[in-house]
This record gives sequence, structure tokens and C-alpha cells, in this order.
Amino acid sequence: MAAPIPETTSPRIERARSDDMILRIATRQSPLALWQAEHVRARLVKEHPGLEVTLVPMTTSGDQSAERSMMRAGKGLFVKELEEAMLANRADLAVHSMKDVPAAQPPGLALVAFLEGEDPRDAFVSNRHGALAALPRGARVGTSSLRRQSQLRAERPDLEVSDLRGNVGTRLSRLDEDRYDAVLLACAGLKRLGFGERITEALAVDRFVPAIGQGIVGIECRADDARTRELVAPLTHAVSATRLAAERAMNAQLGGSCTVPVAGHAVVRGTAVSLTGLVAAPDGRRVVKATIEGPAATAAELGAELAARLLAAGARDILQDIGAL
Repeated sequence: MAAPIPETTSPRIERARSDDMILRIATRQSPLALWQAEHVRARLVKEHPGLEVTLVPMTTSGDQSAERSMMRAGKGLFVKELEEAMLANRADLAVHSMKDVPAAQPPGLALVAFLEGEDPRDAFVSNRHGALAALPRGARVGTSSLRRQSQLRAERPDLEVSDLRGNVGTRLSRLDEDRYDAVLLACAGLKRLGFGERITEALAVDRFVPAIGQGIVGIECRADDARTRELVAPLTHAVSATRLAAERAMNAQLGGSCTVPVAGHAVVRGTAVSLTGLVAAPDGRRVVKATIEGPAATAAELGAELAARLLAAGARDILQDIGAL
């Protein structure tokens, strides 16, 4: 009897089957970005046993401009190269800190999942002073965020506010070297990297309004990539998605950038959402702030309406003065 003919599969089919079990994540190489990408990888592998998830570490314009002003560096400086990698099919998805993602996305890409958010508050960190209010006149405070700088100057015009760039570890080391009396960072980043004990004071969101999307990790992929959309869908957190719908709709009407002094934070309670927005002049002398509430199902509409109120109340003049509108 003739030997059985072995089953054969064309190389093309074998490659397609292999590729179906591989997902490539584009990520920045900072410790926090790598933590976020590894977290997403672990979640995906848990949801889809057998799926191979690899990281594609990259250096972005934001990383390369570490010594430049955030205002001069421009929009989307931490996401541009990651998005180009996806469009060129060098990666299937990108993991972002949503506070770094501009309101407008490049054609062909879509934000498709948002993870449950970490603590959205700003953190006051100091080795010698127990609270922001305890800082003496003339104390030097470091932060890279124009949003934080403007709110800090509005509350404490007696302080010396200075730019402080670099990753979380670098900023903490500058504090430990006594170059600053205090620094302002995001609670979320400190906690995710194991530095939660360094938080001296968590600043309430109604006192220091956070950045748009602060504390939320988002996943972006090619808009026509149905396979990746399906794989990441289980990671979506409904409350985070509602919060972002409100905050980003507001931001889109206010310049759409993470590098202007615009802040916004939404709180979802059941079927309702409350959104607070703020626009401040860089010197802190002009601050426009307002809150809107309504059904969570209309989060985006509420965000756009709040932006219109802020613009009418004086935010337009502030944004035009700094070239953001």
C-alpha cells in the first residue's frame, strides 16, 4: 500500500496563520511608556491565550526635544513616530498616555480602546515641605507642563516656576539634587512606576484641573484593522471612554493640543457626567474656568458646549494671545 501523502500547506498560508498570532505594539522607550506597553501586552495575552505580543520601542520627537519648551515643540510630539510606524505597517497598535494625544488624529488611524484610569490628580512632591501651601516665598518649583505652570502661578505668584523636562526618574533626581524645592508630576505615573510614596500632596482636581485624559492609557491602531480592533476590545473601560469623550470634545474646540494651558476633567457617576474645563494664561493672571453636567450619553456634546462657554468667557483671547487658535 502506498505511503500516505503528507499534508502540505503553502508558505503563504503558513505565514498568514503565524501573523494572525502576532501583535506588534509601538511604544516610546521611557520607563513609563514601557510600563504601559507591558501592561497592555499582559492584558492581551491573558485575554487571548496563544497570542504573541511583541514590543517595538521607538524614540519620538518629544523624547528628542527633552531640553526644548513644550510650547515650541509642537503638537503630538510624543505620538507622531508611533503613528507613522502603524501607517507603514511596522506596528499593529500603539499605546499612549492619553494626555499626550492631540484631539485630531491622522487619517487612517483610530483610538479603539481605553483602559481603566489611574489617579488623575497632579502630585506635589517635595523633600522638605509638606504641602504646596507650605512653600516659602521664592521657592523654586519645577514642571514641564504649561498647564501646571499657569495654575501654579495663579495660586502662588510668589514662587519661581521653572521648566523641568525628562522622564519621571530624571525629574525626581533633579529634586533630590536640591535643584528644586518641589516638583509637580502626575500621580498616575508615580504610582505606576512604584514611586507612590514620593507623593507629598495629591492636588484635588477642583483645585488643579488635570490634563485632558490624565491617568488613562489609550490604544490606537489603523482604522481598517478589524483584527486588532477585535483583539483589544475586551480591554475597554466604559467609564474611561465616557470621560475621554467629554474631555477630548472640549479640547478639540480649544486648540486640540497637549502643549497649551488647557485643562479638563470629567467625573462619571452612573448615567451622568460632570465636566470641568479651564484655560489659563501662561503667567497665571487670567484664568477661565467652568463646569457643565448632563447625561453621560451626551458626553461629547457636553464637552463641545463647555468649550463654547469658556471661549465666550475669555478663553478665546488667552488662546489667541499664545497662538493656539
